[in-house]
Amino acid sequence: MTSSARRPLLNRRLAEFGTTIFAEMSALALSTGSINLGQGFPDTDGPQEIREAAVRALRDGRGNQYPPGPGVPELRTAIAAHQERRYGLTYDPDTEVLVTAGATEAIAAALLALLEPGDEVIALEPYYDSYAACIAMAGGTRVPVTLRPHEGTRDGVPHRSFRLDLDELRDAVTDNTRLLLINTPHNPTGTVLTREELTAIAELAVQRDLLVVTDEVYEHLVFDEAEHIPLATLPGMRGRTVTIGSAGKSFSFTGWKVGWVTAAPDLVAAVRSAKQFLTYVASGPFQYAVAEALALPDPYFEAFRADMLAKRDLLSTGLAEAGFEVFTPAGTYFITTDIRPLGESDGFAFCRALPERAGVVAIPNAVFYDHREAGAPFVRFAFCKQTPVLEEAVKRLKTLAG
Repeated sequence: MTSSARRPLLNRRLAEFGTTIFAEMSALALSTGSINLGQGFPDTDGPQEIREAAVRALRDGRGNQYPPGPGVPELRTAIAAHQERRYGLTYDPDTEVLVTAGATEAIAAALLALLEPGDEVIALEPYYDSYAACIAMAGGTRVPVTLRPHEGTRDGVPHRSFRLDLDELRDAVTDNTRLLLINTPHNPTGTVLTREELTAIAELAVQRDLLVVTDEVYEHLVFDEAEHIPLATLPGMRGRTVTIGSAGKSFSFTGWKVGWVTAAPDLVAAVRSAKQFLTYVASGPFQYAVAEALALPDPYFEAFRADMLAKRDLLSTGLAEAGFEVFTPAGTYFITTDIRPLGESDGFAFCRALPERAGVVAIPNAVFYDHREAGAPFVRFAFCKQTPVLEEAVKRLKTLAG
């Protein structure tokens, strides 16, 4: 056997990444017949008229062959119109918008394009697991800044959340820092960064001449008094920010894999250079349907948010009654809980035992941390499910309280 044959098959950049926790927990849900509140996908489809738009595109032969590399013009125009209508951000559909195979490809392409080996990337921990893998594939070095539990009040009522320590963020920047990877609304904690926090991030980026990639796929899922503020709207940020969006989370068509990038022309050109050698193109007919979805009137988005808010409150209340400490999210469709009031401290062990104990699957937040001990007692539940499913899950989880 040659020395090359004895070398591990998986390259060292990806050696730490095996089968994702989502695959493990979804398989456990199937094998035990449990309710899967682990992986974040809805169990109902999005608007009927948008499904029909995809069918029309298929029947009309639109997108059945390779679409244009940057995305079909109709979708790029719709993305630009959405950004202007919602946030006052003006983008040229031809030079400042790029369609991708979901937000995950957008993240990968952005990091592969913008990083050199050894560049440091600051990401808010806990973070979506693809961030770490994409930084590794690009040869970058990830530098986590941890969102920490915070006790506050909301309307005079005690409220638990996760917040960013801005001093810790500033201290994490070095001469090797190339890029900030920001996610708001934030998965998995449900935190929505405030204007004050985003202003401080923007000032830091300008002062230290940093690029920013901002994952805003949950932009239409913010609750209570929270407000989604795109980082690109802040002074000095439009020319240094790559903003990532997605149809999957806003329209409940996660399988269509339609995402996008909006940024200044030089940034879009760089990201496109990497993206074209990943999927090249994808989701042809669905691009036409998403173009129509982005033009839906405000009542759609209001009803969508109201539905998710009701589900958030249903599951949050049930988890609290079952004995969990609940961090009520200001955005996304995930709830982080602390299992220590249940006499538990190891999220991995708890989640692996939960299907047998209660017939429910959740995700241990520690998988989203470099500092595993910081995430050890936290467990994430998804509430993007039908109301009867959530009601049954709550019923089962309450058995944990004895």
